[in-house]
Amino acid sequence: MKIEHHFDVRVAWTGNRGTGTSDYRAYGRDHVVSAEGKHPVEGSSDRAFRGDADRWNPEELLIAALSQCHMLSYLHVAARNGVVVVGYTDDATGTMVQTNGGGHFTGVTLRPRVTVSDAGQVDLAQSLHAEAERECFIAASVNFPVGHEPETVAAP
Repeated sequence: MKIEHHFDVRVAWTGNRGTGTSDYRAYGRDHVVSAEGKHPVEGSSDRAFRGDADRWNPEELLIAALSQCHMLSYLHVAARNGVVVVGYTDDATGTMVQTNGGGHFTGVTLRPRVTVSDAGQVDLAQSLHAEAERECFIAASVNFPVGHEPETVAAP
């Protein structure tokens, strides 16, 4: 059975400094990402592309989306398998190659650190990352490898 889901977001450029895009250096890269009923996200381009380093850039948001998707898939798989997760963090990284006039990601690595309530479930909990990887919608939608270096520990 095929079920479609639709998502609506709005991106509004806020970087017009009075002369629009009259020159590459004349305009700001600032923008706001919003969706009905949600807090806005202040975005810009990466500092390397004349952006505001204090704002989220699209590359960071892509890595964050992959990390969030894996986490949410993992928590679902853990609950389904009776594993009680009491802590989860991920220090994800990504690499993008800039080419003539564009660029692309060459890979993202997720490093989830999961804490479970029972030491007897550490091995099962560690193995569930493969299932979560298969269930992550975002990872299934990108054309570059998403690696996983999970670590699972028991709560003290």
